Amino acid sequence: MIRYFLFSNRFAFKIVLAFLFVILFPTFFLSVAFNMKSASVVKKNVRESALQISKQTADSLSFIFNAGSDTSDFIFSNPDIQSAIVKIDSSLPEEQGRIFQKMNTMLNQAISSNSFVKIIYVMKEESSGWGSGTFSPYVYNPSMYKLMRIRMSDQEWIKEAERKDGDLVWQGLQYDRLAGGGGDTDLILPVGRVLKDFKNMNRVGFMLVNLNGRSILNIIEQLKLGETGKFFVVDSKGKIMIDSDLSLINKRVENPDLLKQIVGNDDVEFEYVLKGVPYYGVKQLLSNGWMIVGTVPVREVVGQLDRLQTFILFSSGFLAILAIGIGLLIVGRVTKPIKQLTLDMRKVQQGDLKVRTDVKSTDEIGLLSRQFNSMLQEIEQLMHQVEEEQGQKLQAELRAFMHRIHPHFLLNTLSMFWWLIQSNQNDRLSQGLSALIRLLEAHMGKSGIMITLEEELDFLQKYIAILELRYEKTFTLDLDVEQGAEKLIIPRMLLQPLVENAIFHGIVPKDADGRISIRIRTWGVHTEFFVTDDGLGIGEEKLKLLAEPETAIAKGEMGIGLRHVYDTLRFYYAGCSEWSITSEPGQGTTIRILLGRRES
Repeated sequence: MIRYFLFSNRFAFKIVLAFLFVILFPTFFLSVAFNMKSASVVKKNVRESALQISKQTADSLSFIFNAGSDTSDFIFSNPDIQSAIVKIDSSLPEEQGRIFQKMNTMLNQAISSNSFVKIIYVMKEESSGWGSGTFSPYVYNPSMYKLMRIRMSDQEWIKEAERKDGDLVWQGLQYDRLAGGGGDTDLILPVGRVLKDFKNMNRVGFMLVNLNGRSILNIIEQLKLGETGKFFVVDSKGKIMIDSDLSLINKRVENPDLLKQIVGNDDVEFEYVLKGVPYYGVKQLLSNGWMIVGTVPVREVVGQLDRLQTFILFSSGFLAILAIGIGLLIVGRVTKPIKQLTLDMRKVQQGDLKVRTDVKSTDEIGLLSRQFNSMLQEIEQLMHQVEEEQGQKLQAELRAFMHRIHPHFLLNTLSMFWWLIQSNQNDRLSQGLSALIRLLEAHMGKSGIMITLEEELDFLQKYIAILELRYEKTFTLDLDVEQGAEKLIIPRMLLQPLVENAIFHGIVPKDADGRISIRIRTWGVHTEFFVTDDGLGIGEEKLKLLAEPETAIAKGEMGIGLRHVYDTLRFYYAGCSEWSITSEPGQGTTIRILLGRRES
């Protein structure tokens, strides 16, 4: 039955086929393309982010390490410290106290300028020494007691420092065994070296600069790669020196594949396998020769994309089955009314405008049928309306032409010029003639009813210049025009009548200077104009009458300026324009005009 229905009704077959192509195939190909592109983009972003994080962290750690090495260099090269170590044993008890106090002061000064240095120890080979802080040979101090009990021969870093003979010896993250208070509470990163007497280059002692291990560990712990990824620091041989798991400190990296990528590969990015799981890693060299390493399982990077692709594929199959069912159900209801509507349209095409379709349904086809009938009725009405409006439009254009230079305005202006001649005010006369000539040139040089907004505003400025001479007052014109709106095409004399009304009826009766503000904004296909003055305002009764333009025109209460603006909107922006007038007595008036897209 379904097979017969599909192939016996071509429209039904097309509907079902369209549903399949529109839903199934685009979804399938988009899902594949999306997965491939997303995986590539995500991997790239993760790699770039991981590299950037590791680089920034390497810089931060290197800055702290440099603080340790710089402090060590300062102590190593300080002649006062060398002299104190050499003289302490041969000095009298009183002199030893002064030497001890001086050493304590110098060590405290060495760490005062750097917050990353926790404490500094200076030790002689005979198991005596100094430390920054509150060390004193005369007051009991747990740290001092621990320092004095150190057996140099038992310390691995001492042996390494002797072997390096002046070079730095970096140790892994650990608790300070010399800290006071009876417990190992301070987390530190020590760097040690031997001390020499530069006069004979003999070894005179050792120093230990302890960096703030908690600050270093916080930097490492705050870094995240995926959900389970982590960062740690190793030396050049792959031994872990800094890790949030302190039990791993001073142990080599267990995974041979990872160890090979760290110490045997110069690439800053790498991949390796741990227990059958692929991992992604990054590394950066630190200033002391160590290396920061970050690792994360690859599945945490692209695992969600794989699940998303599976979901899309299953959704595509379900939607394909749903499309076939929906197509079969709606075809029967769609084809019959469409055929009837098609027949009626053919009659209209042949010139019969009296046709009316009788399709009755509540869906889109029924709406289309009713719109079709309504359209035919409106076409008949429009054919009569167009004939009437063409005549009215011609009259509106004629009024606009006649209104370009208002006869009363021109007469009053010429009268002003005569009075200026009589009173020998030649400067004002020259200014007035120049402004009038510019205004006439601007109007006479433009043909047609449509001009740019920029030209209209230029006309306004020339027009106001003449009115200022005439009334011997200042009419300030504030323009706030959105950038790019100057090139908008508008009807000629759209704004000038509004400015003219604002001056004649609002500002001049006040017998004072005035201000007119024009603000213009655009969004989409709409342009909004606000013309505001600070004149006397409009009374409540007059304002209500102007809110109904047809009534105001019939009663003769709308002047030629507002009538021109109203006709312009009605003829050129019918159905896509608005205007409104708001006013407060004594506070001024605002006229708002909204223009939509004008039909050609």
